Amino acid sequence: MTTFEFSGHRLDLHRGRLQRGGHDVDLRAKSLSLLVYLLENAGRVIGKDELVNAVWPNIAVSDDSLTQCMKDIRKALGAEADGLIRTVLRRGYVIDEERVRRLEDRVATATGEGTADDRPSIAVLPFENLSGDPAQDYFADGMVDEITTALSRMRWLFVIARNSSFAYKGEADGVKRAGAELGVRYVLTGSVRKAGDHIRLTGQLIDSGSGKTIWADRYDGTMADVFDLQDRLAE
Repeated sequence: MTTFEFSGHRLDLHRGRLQRGGHDVDLRAKSLSLLVYLLENAGRVIGKDELVNAVWPNIAVSDDSLTQCMKDIRKALGAEADGLIRTVLRRGYVIDEERVRRLEDRVATATGEGTADDRPSIAVLPFENLSGDPAQDYFADGMVDEITTALSRMRWLFVIARNSSFAYKGEADGVKRAGAELGVRYVLTGSVRKAGDHIRLTGQLIDSGSGKTIWADRYDGTMADVFDLQDRLAE
């Protein structure tokens, strides 16, 4: 896995944490994904279309979404990062490669000697939106955020950060790749179907080494039950 150091900041992709001086820096998920993509392509001018496709795959968004994320990034990084990200007129954005240090960390795979942590490890992959409405992707992603947070409260469990897990959104081999690349033993997948006020939430817990499903269940309810559904699945 990779850690980036730049302009007094540190971004650990394995844990999905952006820090300055050892303290966490708050940044919305999409804004963090945009920053990661820019860092991974430091030194190259990246067009707006490429950035939109990377951060919002298969979702139609306006240029305003990209502009707002860029504002969020610059605000979060503060004055220390002035000049780190440069706007290239009518072409896109570029990160100053000279100001970025990239560190590669060894993380054992699920089939090796274990993970970087002795606790049981899990990654919650993006849930499939079965509503037939692309606009409901945001709702499905929000459900995954809440479930990830609920699992993170279990101190005996090592939970991969949301931003690392969402890198596998829409990928057919996401379970296998997540297990190997994130070094987790378990992967949680699922789906969300929302029709009016009714919700159906499913989950499957998979052993990433063998590919075997070791638990699966389904929960039905209404929007009034949404938090209860999330907590029940996490439990």
